[in-house]
Amino acid sequence: MHREIDFENDIEQMLITSGGYHKGNVKGYDPERALFPDDVVAFVKQTQPKAWNRLTGLDVAKASTMLIDSLTKELHAKGALSVLRGGFKCVGKTVRLAFFAPNTELDPAAAERFGQNRLTIVRQVKTQTGAIPDIVLAVNGLPVATLELKNPMSATRWTVENAKYQYRFERDPKDPLFAFKERCLVHFAVDTELVYMTTKLEGKDTFFLPFNLGENHGAGNPLAYDDVRTSYLWRQVLPRDSLMDILARFIHLDVEEKSVVTNKGIKRIRKEKMIFPRYH
Repeated sequence: MHREIDFENDIEQMLITSGGYHKGNVKGYDPERALFPDDVVAFVKQTQPKAWNRLTGLDVAKASTMLIDSLTKELHAKGALSVLRGGFKCVGKTVRLAFFAPNTELDPAAAERFGQNRLTIVRQVKTQTGAIPDIVLAVNGLPVATLELKNPMSATRWTVENAKYQYRFERDPKDPLFAFKERCLVHFAVDTELVYMTTKLEGKDTFFLPFNLGENHGAGNPLAYDDVRTSYLWRQVLPRDSLMDILARFIHLDVEEKSVVTNKGIKRIRKEKMIFPRYH
C-alpha cells in the first residue's frame, strides 16, 4: 500500500464488506444543503410511509422539497445530533431520520427499524466552497463524519500533520458540510500510524485531540497484525453498529451559559462544545 488512494480503497472496502455500509453516490450530494437528498427521501419512504403519504397528499410534486427544506431548517436550528435522536418537524408532524438499537431483544419491531438505517461511505465529495474531503460518512443521507487520509509510504510522504493542516487552512468552517453541529459531528485526521479528531473547525485555531490506542503506556498505536496501526478506527469504531451506538449514547453537546457585566448592561454568553468519546 504505497499510494494514498490504496489507503482509501482499503478503508472503503472494509466498511462495505464487513462494516455494514453501502457505497454512496457522490453525484447525489447537494453542496448547498450538505445532504444526500435522495437517501433522505428513500429512508422516509421506506420507514415512515404514513409521513410520506401525508406529504404527497398535500402536493405530490413538492413532497421531496418540503421534506428536505424542513430537515435543513431544523438542522440549522437544532443541530444534527438533536435531529438524529429526536427527529424533525415537517408540516406539523415529527419525522425520524434514524432509528437506534433497542435496549432489549424483546422488541422485534424496534430491531427491524434499526436494521433499516442506511449508512454510506462517499469519497471525494465536492463541497459548496470547493473542498474535497477524502471520505464522508452519512446516516440516511445526513453527513456525520469526514476523514482526511495521508499515507506516509506514498511518494508525498504526507502524514497526519498534513491532514490536520488541511482541516485548519483548506476547510472553510462556514461551508455547510463543516458547520459546527449542523452536519458532521466529528472530523478525523488519519495516517497509517496515528489518528486525531476534532468536533469543531475553527480555521488556524482548530484543536485536535489524539484518538489513539496508546502503546506501552505511552502515545501512539501498537503494531496491528497484517494491517496498519490505525485500522482499529474503521474496524472497531466506524462500523455501522458501533457508530450508531456512539451517535445514540456517547456524543454529548456541552452547553455553558453565563452572565457578564458590560458597559451596556448584562450580556448572556453561551458556549457550546461537542464532545466525541475518546478511544478506550
